[in-house]
Amino acid sequence: MVELKNVNVHYSSGVDALVDVNLRINDGEFVFIVGESGAGKSTLMKLMMREIVPSSGRVFVNGYNLAKLKGNKIAKFRRSIGVVFQEFRLIQDYTVYENVAFVLRIADQSMKYIRQRVPYVLNLVELANKARNRTRELSGGEQQRVAIARALANDPGLLIVDEPTGNLDPKRSYELVELLKDINRCGTTVVMITHEHDLVRYFGGRIINIEKGSVTFDENIGGHDEDE
Repeated sequence: MVELKNVNVHYSSGVDALVDVNLRINDGEFVFIVGESGAGKSTLMKLMMREIVPSSGRVFVNGYNLAKLKGNKIAKFRRSIGVVFQEFRLIQDYTVYENVAFVLRIADQSMKYIRQRVPYVLNLVELANKARNRTRELSGGEQQRVAIARALANDPGLLIVDEPTGNLDPKRSYELVELLKDINRCGTTVVMITHEHDLVRYFGGRIINIEKGSVTFDENIGGHDEDE
């Protein structure tokens, strides 16, 4: 669950990145967060990751009051979420398997668990046959799927995906959202941040629009894929 209560974020540069935002995302939801560049989407993502804290208001994610987290509790909280960044942040000289296993080793998971979990998430993103490939050998779409597998490694309750279709052609973009929908059907809450309005209209669901730091639209809409 994600909840923002009367949240404001004011940067020292004088920018009001978020203005009196109230928002609740329930467990198991799939939510698109849309808006133009500079609207406040990145700031919202940083709040949910606890990279920043609000200037005022409160932020709760997965049962944690993020403003009160300190020290090792921040690391524990971050293991409860998975994040897929625009630039992937993969280790290019590692294999696909090693990129995913690396996250689990940092979390002090046992080798037995790693040997079970890594094949499971690679199969989920349809990359089991690429496990031994170096990441740099993969296409952009395949690297995106590795990033998703890595984000799922710790079995997070919340998956945050930042502009995942920015470097993909339309066909691959639709396939990627279908994959995220499948992950959501398995019980993971998914928040996808995007500026691809056509993609959002096609899939439908809950759409949250941010404009100049404020939530201007928060509704469920029907998608074209429901008719097919």
